Amino acid sequence: MTEGRRDLGSILSFIPLIHRSSVLFWPSKAHEILKTISRGPDHSRVDSGEVLFDAILNLRDAVGLSDDILASNAADSYALFFDELMSRMDSRMWFGEVVPWLARLLLRLPSLLETHYQDLVEKFGEKQAGLRIVDQQEAGIVILSQELVAALLACSLFCLFPIAGRVGKNLPSTINFDYLFAALHPNTRQSQEQKIKCLIHYFERICQCIPTGYVSFERKVLSVEPRFEGMTYPEAGFWRNSSISLCPFEVFTMGFIEDQNHEALEVDFANEFLGGGALHMGCVQEEIRFMISPELIAGMLFMASMKKNEAIEIVGAERFSSYMGYGSSFRFVGDFLDQKPVDLMGRRKTRIVAIDALYNPRLRQYRVEELLRETNKAFCGFSDQSKYLCYLKIFQEAGNNTSMPLGLTNSLPEGTEPFKRDPEIKSIIQWLAASQALRSFIHYYTFGEAALQRLEQVTRWILLHGWTVGDLWSILVEYSAQRSNREINIGFFAWLLPLLNHSPEDSSSLMSE
Repeated sequence: MTEGRRDLGSILSFIPLIHRSSVLFWPSKAHEILKTISRGPDHSRVDSGEVLFDAILNLRDAVGLSDDILASNAADSYALFFDELMSRMDSRMWFGEVVPWLARLLLRLPSLLETHYQDLVEKFGEKQAGLRIVDQQEAGIVILSQELVAALLACSLFCLFPIAGRVGKNLPSTINFDYLFAALHPNTRQSQEQKIKCLIHYFERICQCIPTGYVSFERKVLSVEPRFEGMTYPEAGFWRNSSISLCPFEVFTMGFIEDQNHEALEVDFANEFLGGGALHMGCVQEEIRFMISPELIAGMLFMASMKKNEAIEIVGAERFSSYMGYGSSFRFVGDFLDQKPVDLMGRRKTRIVAIDALYNPRLRQYRVEELLRETNKAFCGFSDQSKYLCYLKIFQEAGNNTSMPLGLTNSLPEGTEPFKRDPEIKSIIQWLAASQALRSFIHYYTFGEAALQRLEQVTRWILLHGWTVGDLWSILVEYSAQRSNREINIGFFAWLLPLLNHSPEDSSSLMSE
């Protein structure tokens, strides 16, 4: 029964179902259209991209979305992809097998949602983990089965989510796939076609075998108000006075964070809106991750944009596609079989934390308030807030040279992002935040970026001389003040390296001045 559920009530305006007398169901006309499509192209005549889009328009009319305007060129672009860019053999399978299967999955969406709300407490003991709008400043988690996620993504493909009201709730304005397809036409961007190929491959895969695990989406919040328990938003003095040792730091010039074999916390340098340009024309770190693991897109349905004291962590998203390239060179290159083990909740041990960086901050990024914003943002994302205060007490009582319990052992892959931030400063901020969050070590992927050639040299020297979080923060603030005041115009590493050539005693005196 779904009667009186506040979580369901918050999401109802943003899904295409009707809720009446404690029952969820499709409008009768939409149900009949889906039933017809589910019987296959011989019965439905849905055997081309052009006819598929006509069926989508009929479905949208049936669920009351005829006044919501789709992206211009969406109709032509659905036809372009499925009728011209897709091979005849793949097209026959898509319309003969996948589209009918997706229609059957959508017919089960009401029952999948009802089961979702009924099973949460029984399976996870989570009363507040149901599908709902997760507002800004609302710490909380949503746990979805992979089957339910698949049904939600099928709604996106069929453009069935209402758009009205999303902006007012600080949600991504786009959740349907119309803009994603529309970018194909008239320019036929290669990377855009490849992004769509990743999503089509996902639907083909789940049609063969529906995954049985779970994916969780959690909004993490550092309270801006002092609290008796829990984590609050730190001031500069917190970082300046920290005696936590810096964690080990390993630099990788090659490879991708999603390919590493550790049970790791991946960092998604995100837009403030989860997913960024994934459903538009974006094709860099965040958007690529969302294409090869499409279950991440589901969070865009209900996760409001992030404020300065927030991060979003997603656990369990399965990877389905292999790829090569980046940006305009991005290409789908085939299937990927995700071998990550699962946890006790049935989630794959893939943890992705989304933190949004300041966009094109120029000299502003060197101000203390901006350093604090970026460091606290990373700290929010990297911390396991349910355990942090307990572990911090153990850590402080045992001394800084004592290793943390195994349960906190994670690597922290890094990445690049298109926000015009100083890459040297960014790397130091991630190190500070990860160390303070008691992460065991960082794996930092530089993708061969020239600006980070001296990163390994700098981090090795700092670790050798036992600097703390407070030591490094103080040096960073000193450099940033000079840079912000235009007293210097060199990078942090070039400025720091002459200081590192002092004796250890001289270096210690630098932090005490």
